[in-house]
Amino acid sequence: MNLSVTNSPFTEGQAKQINELLHTLSPNQQVWLSGYLMANQQSNTSTDSVEQHNLDDNTEAMLHEKEPSVEPEARSITILYGSESGNAQGLAEIFEQRLSDIGNDVTLKSMDDFKPKNLKKVEDLFIITSTHGEGDPPDNAVELHEYIHGRKAPKLDGVRFSVLALGDQTYEFFCQTGKDFDNRLAELGAERLYHRTDCDVDYEEDAEKWMANVINTIDSTPAGTESEQVVSESIKSAKEKKYSKSNPYDAEVLTNINLNGRGSDKETRHIELLLDNFGEEYEPGDCVVVLPQNDPAIVDLLISTLGWSPETQVLINEDGDTLNLEEALTSHFEITKLTKPLIENAAIFFDNEELSEKIQDKEWIQNYVEGRDLIDLLNDFATTELQPENLHQLLRKLPPREYSISSSYKATPDEVHITVGAVRYQAHGRERSGVCSVQFAERIQEGDTIPIYLKRNPNFKFPQDESTPVIMIGPGTGVAPFRSYMQEREELGFEGNTWLFFGDQHFTTDFLYQTEWQEWLEDGTLSKLDVAFSRDTDKKVYVQHKIAENSEQFNRWIENGATIYVCGDESKMAKDVHQAIKNVLIKEQNLSETDAEEYLKQMKRDKRYQRDVY
Repeated sequence: MNLSVTNSPFTEGQAKQINELLHTLSPNQQVWLSGYLMANQQSNTSTDSVEQHNLDDNTEAMLHEKEPSVEPEARSITILYGSESGNAQGLAEIFEQRLSDIGNDVTLKSMDDFKPKNLKKVEDLFIITSTHGEGDPPDNAVELHEYIHGRKAPKLDGVRFSVLALGDQTYEFFCQTGKDFDNRLAELGAERLYHRTDCDVDYEEDAEKWMANVINTIDSTPAGTESEQVVSESIKSAKEKKYSKSNPYDAEVLTNINLNGRGSDKETRHIELLLDNFGEEYEPGDCVVVLPQNDPAIVDLLISTLGWSPETQVLINEDGDTLNLEEALTSHFEITKLTKPLIENAAIFFDNEELSEKIQDKEWIQNYVEGRDLIDLLNDFATTELQPENLHQLLRKLPPREYSISSSYKATPDEVHITVGAVRYQAHGRERSGVCSVQFAERIQEGDTIPIYLKRNPNFKFPQDESTPVIMIGPGTGVAPFRSYMQEREELGFEGNTWLFFGDQHFTTDFLYQTEWQEWLEDGTLSKLDVAFSRDTDKKVYVQHKIAENSEQFNRWIENGATIYVCGDESKMAKDVHQAIKNVLIKEQNLSETDAEEYLKQMKRDKRYQRDVY
């Protein structure tokens, strides 16, 4: 408990001094001090009461007079975020607001807006970062991440810190960037103020607890205020200003059509949703977040495999909330993916000797979870020990799905469009499908409703002027945000200075929104269009090859101030496109590989090279 004027006989200044001292004492030192004060009190009781009264008055007056000169200075707080899709930035902004509201001096910056050399000047440092790809830092965190792991990283004695890490447990390197920052800051001599918190895709509750505990640790709350309640209310109020995961909007499906032609190997759905009395605007680059449901056929098969009744009541959280089994498996729990923690927990609840042996091999776990689901796990490692009340300890919540918006609010203020590629594949002897994409493809009809909310993407923003050249690279469904931007430019009356690179398998069946692109090209809204259809030629041609073919002109656009946008597959396309752009700089500007990479890093810092890759 912290002392204050409301719960002790001390003045505010005295209470602060005592609190400051107590926080620095070890348990042994506290015991010694307690005995010393008791002995001192007994000695003082033998003195004259009048003298003691005068001493008390004099001491009180002296301490009161001295208060301003001995009050400890509040430490400045720096919050740095590394964010790819905006989640970490959103949490950082909420945390900054909360700390500022209770009187702290707070600096909030994206990691790429923070000068690494200033790291040694900070006092209390809070890192909020996601992890991208296979354990990589987000684009705006790369430079700081490299700096602190390099030879020039400073000693950070006197710096206090804590890390909030965002990630996805389906990936091998879960929350790796947060772990990297946490470990390295400690190695550089900084004091860990509060332990790192690693958040899965359902991050809100863990993030709230981290914020509350950090605030309790730095003792920044007013006397008598419960930190966790304050933080929770802050986040809650931030959410209540708009629709959210806990408060979604039921959008009516106006249109749900297949964009691919007959004979295509793909199915890409164009979805138009009604936003009647929605009350929120969106911009090109933003996302629609959909709360999906699992396939009823998969749910039925899983219930049959478990051997339980669909009406069985199951716990869905530690608060005691329940749903019947069928509803819980349909809308609450993720059942189509396995994670390392799930496998490890299954070994406990299944009481299966073979599984218990296999989880000792971490490489086996990583290989086994790939492409398998809960039904596979139950079939491969039979159990009669798993009980309905343990299900919430085994499964995580069903994550929402994010889709880039493919319409302009200025063009269709009462609608929002998304472009969804249906995912279907075979693995381990069974047909598999994407939870949300195939829900749209097979089970959602026009007139149905779907729960959604909007999500801003501050790291993928387009220029709002006509003069800035814009290069857009978006094969497949990656073209979605560029359709949104072109609709916006058309509404604003902007012409020219736009160049699209689009690619897919076949021209005749897979040229998404073909008519619209051709019309924009004809009326001058779009300046240049280059397409690559990989299966129409003997040698496969992709968008990166089209960049190479237009190397001289591509470089000219860059030198004229163009901003480059890349959207789509992260694992291969985005890396190949990055190398192709780098090759343009090497060839046309005679740069070395290192200098070309640095050139692109500077473009990222200047917001002239933005990516929305997944």
